[in-house]
Amino acid sequence: MLTQTQNDRYTRVGPGTPCGELMRRYWHPVAAAAQMKDKFTMQVRILGEDLILYKDRGGVYGLIDPFCLHRRMNMIYGIPEDRGLRCPYHGWCYDETGQCIEQPYEEAEGDSRFKDKIKIKAYPVREQAGLLMAYLGPDPAPLLPAWDVYAMSNVVRDIGYAMLPCNWLQCQENSLDPVHLEWLHSAFTNYVLERLERPERVNQKKHAKIGFDVFEYGIVKRRMVEGDTGDEEDWKVGHPVLFPNILLTGSQYSYTMQFRTPIDDTHTYHVSQYIFPAAPGQQAPIQEFVPYRMVPLQQEDGNWVLNYTFNQDYMAWITQGDIAKRDQEKLGESDRGIIMMRRKMLEQIEVVGAGGEPKAVVRDAEANRSISLPIIGRDRYLKGAPRGQLLREASSTPGPILPEGFVFLAGQPEEIRAAYRRAMGLDE
Repeated sequence: MLTQTQNDRYTRVGPGTPCGELMRRYWHPVAAAAQMKDKFTMQVRILGEDLILYKDRGGVYGLIDPFCLHRRMNMIYGIPEDRGLRCPYHGWCYDETGQCIEQPYEEAEGDSRFKDKIKIKAYPVREQAGLLMAYLGPDPAPLLPAWDVYAMSNVVRDIGYAMLPCNWLQCQENSLDPVHLEWLHSAFTNYVLERLERPERVNQKKHAKIGFDVFEYGIVKRRMVEGDTGDEEDWKVGHPVLFPNILLTGSQYSYTMQFRTPIDDTHTYHVSQYIFPAAPGQQAPIQEFVPYRMVPLQQEDGNWVLNYTFNQDYMAWITQGDIAKRDQEKLGESDRGIIMMRRKMLEQIEVVGAGGEPKAVVRDAEANRSISLPIIGRDRYLKGAPRGQLLREASSTPGPILPEGFVFLAGQPEEIRAAYRRAMGLDE
């Protein structure tokens, strides 16, 4: 149980807050690159800051303060140039660093140096595997981590995102809670199926053992459930929880990077980036862009969407409130991973407060060629079922309760989706 003061320290993410300063030492997703395919500006809120994401005609991305420093017009209506974004009010133009590079009237009057004194707030943006990642911290920016699942070739990628009305921490703490799988995604799933008057049921396997190990980039969570042999190989199955706000799950069939990016204190941008290796002997089609979709939280009648695994998680997180009241909780033996994470968070908040560099910040270029992550037992994790069935259960939002139709690569023409399904082995 935390005090209210301690809870605030973990959850408040605005500029100058302890957790906000920690979060600003890492790269965070702000949009899918495909969202900028047919437009040049987009409003973004991240870590309590309102910003404008833009793409100039040269293909360079920038993330800047919303207001021009001249007469404070909003740059959402900015004109993209070959380099930079131009304020349409009086023509001042800013590049991706925030530097003003043109002031047409002032320069025509002979004042060519005034622009050198004008610099808008700006943050670097990099594209990675279909996501636009931004860094809001102090210089020098660390390297954008090259996780090994991003270095994989012959894959198909897909992005799903949701805007959740709750604090980021209750989303991330779910990653250190293996036992919820037994109840939220098994017992509760069966209750939902019962209410829908559907005959199928999920096998609710009880947890026999859970464990957590700290590694260089975070914490590995492990579980053993009924039916496992109990040998060392079963116990080696694990998922890395990457510090401070990412979970990687998966197997040789599919991988999912889950980002719990704080929009502000009471909202979270939840991004699921799916990576599907092609089936043996198949070639994955080349993707012009990584498709994306927004995951709905509620149905038209206002009821929760609960027939997807992630939506069950969303419901659990959101119903804890805007910010979970951790001063009123009672933690048990199954919460060891959550306690471990909170201690690690506090430790790293204090490191940053003392002027140090926190855990999992990457600066070694050689090591960053491809950072291997400990999804131990990758070849064993999903077993005992045809590849197509396993992929349908592991991919693109559908969970134990599969909906009519398949949302994999939603938004692309059916002939393209069919080609992807064949390459992935989904038509088994």
